[in-house]
Amino acid sequence: MEIIDIIKDSFMFPANNLTALAIYIAITFVIGILAGIGAAVGALGVNSGAFVIVAVIMFILALLVAFVLAGYEVDIVKTGIDLEDVAPSIDFKNDLVRGIKAIIVAIVYFIIPAIITLIVAFLTNVPGNVVNVMGYVNQTVANSNGTVVANTVLEMVPKDVMGNLVGSLSITLLIALVLFIIFSFFHYMANARLANTDSLGEALNIPEAFRDLSRIGYGKVIATVILMVIIVSVITGILSFVYGKIPMLSILNIIVTPFLMFALNRANGLLYSDIA
Repeated sequence: MEIIDIIKDSFMFPANNLTALAIYIAITFVIGILAGIGAAVGALGVNSGAFVIVAVIMFILALLVAFVLAGYEVDIVKTGIDLEDVAPSIDFKNDLVRGIKAIIVAIVYFIIPAIITLIVAFLTNVPGNVVNVMGYVNQTVANSNGTVVANTVLEMVPKDVMGNLVGSLSITLLIALVLFIIFSFFHYMANARLANTDSLGEALNIPEAFRDLSRIGYGKVIATVILMVIIVSVITGILSFVYGKIPMLSILNIIVTPFLMFALNRANGLLYSDIA
């Protein structure tokens, strides 16, 4: 399937399945209500065990419904893989299980770059450099009895000490950025593998997820993802500008966000349909 066709189909899919989109929106609304009740009850009954229990129950229910929604998003990916034009129905039991699998997949794929980033941070001595800078900052504040301004504090830190911190942070952040981008593409393929096979093991097979990228074509995957991100960013940017002028219209996010999620997941499936 050509890239332009994937993008067109992805945004037409939610528009052609308004009933499913409405159900998705309703479930999202339920999650917000449950979480809101939990937060409110928890805040009102900080010193009451009963209130705390109710708050915990509300948050657990919200989490369970969120898992169902995550599983349904995997179902949407599956419709793209199978080139089906009709959105799937909600299956609370199976979508709950599938959603838990999807969360596990996301955790595994993103914990790897997170761990590597932490290792790089220690190798480049980010913690030590932060401690050194904070030592000069604390000393400056103490000598000024707390009246010194932020700019003055930074100026009191020796350039070599500040340079070490900036250098180590720059290296760590650059490596982190590259790693998270790479693993985002791996996760993109893993999500499609989960939708296609409903197997957690297949989804967590990182070497195969990497091979799927090459099977589809690196250029095609990257171009499709970038174009989808650009379109979504332009839409959200325009809406943010409108919301700034007319704040009441921000309620449209209740519809817009699910619409975009439908499109993004549909694109994932359509890409993977080339090799499914």
